[in-house]
Amino acid sequence: MSQRNIHTQSVAGQAVQELFCRALHHVTATHKDLLQKGGTAVAGLSAQGRPGDPVTPAIVPSSVYFLPGDPAGPYQYARWTNPTWSALEEALSILEDAEAVIFPSGMAAEAAILCSLPKPGDRILLPSDAYYTTRVLADTYLVPAGIRVLTCPSANYDSQDFAGLRMVWIESPSNPGLDICDIRKAVAKARQAGAIVVVDNTTPTPLGQRPLDLGADVVVSSDTKTINGHSDVVFGHVASRQAGLIAGARDWRKLCGAIPGPFESWLVHRGLETLEVRFERMCGNAEALAPRLAEHRKVQQVKFPGLPSHPAHAVAKSQMLRFAMILGVTLSDKNSAEQFINGCKFIRPTTSFGGVHTSAERRARWGDKVPEGFVRLSVGCEPLEQLWKEMKAALDSL
Repeated sequence: MSQRNIHTQSVAGQAVQELFCRALHHVTATHKDLLQKGGTAVAGLSAQGRPGDPVTPAIVPSSVYFLPGDPAGPYQYARWTNPTWSALEEALSILEDAEAVIFPSGMAAEAAILCSLPKPGDRILLPSDAYYTTRVLADTYLVPAGIRVLTCPSANYDSQDFAGLRMVWIESPSNPGLDICDIRKAVAKARQAGAIVVVDNTTPTPLGQRPLDLGADVVVSSDTKTINGHSDVVFGHVASRQAGLIAGARDWRKLCGAIPGPFESWLVHRGLETLEVRFERMCGNAEALAPRLAEHRKVQQVKFPGLPSHPAHAVAKSQMLRFAMILGVTLSDKNSAEQFINGCKFIRPTTSFGGVHTSAERRARWGDKVPEGFVRLSVGCEPLEQLWKEMKAALDSL
């Protein structure tokens, strides 16, 4: 990478760190502002900005709010708005540098976009190698509604014809194969075709990749994964800098009732506060483990955007601030993969990824088009050398 690109990436990283600090202290800023104004009523609940106010958002498990006379104010009915939602959406909006809308799962966030934007007769492009449930949703509900769904491998988006498309959906790195799509190039082609670009940014998070800064129209995320990070809640969000798109997602949530609970919203807000330190540790661990695993005699291949051996390493380096925490580790067969997972005492045998604990699974068991011995390894926050010691012992025993 050129010195200029290194400098540009460093500046971008500093800007993201500033956004994270602002997201972390969004309640602090609100408190100080209200202190200066002498305290005001918020949500009809209490005056804020006083000494003794709690520093964490309140969990508001109310279905209704005091609403005398003509309806007015931000909180009227709990299917529409909730103060705990507002706290989390404010923090996510600061981090994304775009308006964010939260949902009770990553798939609910995806459905808000897929079900509110394409219309009968439209053509959309989905990655054939990305999260399979996205394609299942499209085949189940969009195709019968008259929307044509095309698919293409993520690595082939450069050569795919975008003419006549209404929407281009990107997941980069792809899940689980970790292929890379050049987001800038895809955005440029989509603009010429008049298509909207949606990026699933679940794996790298806003700290590791900034699709909106690369020109995408919408970002979707499963916050079940790294943003919450504690494997104790299912959640998602949508972010966009285009008022019309975000309004459509918010209306879809309101009218379809795909709303998150206040306690789940509070859990994600709590998880978000440690995202930077968790993400830094996880990425550092993954970057250190990838070459070690690749050199082990029992490992056939390691797929990781941070490795120079990755076919799109240069593209990943140009558009990612960090390479995230997922490694694709291919062993000789199904039994070897299962023995590795079950034989390492610091690997949780579970689906999903992005938690503080290292976890792994064979993705072929879900029907993904990967080798039987392919292991999606989600690297956690454990001390590196202890984690490697146990992984190596498990591999040595095969």
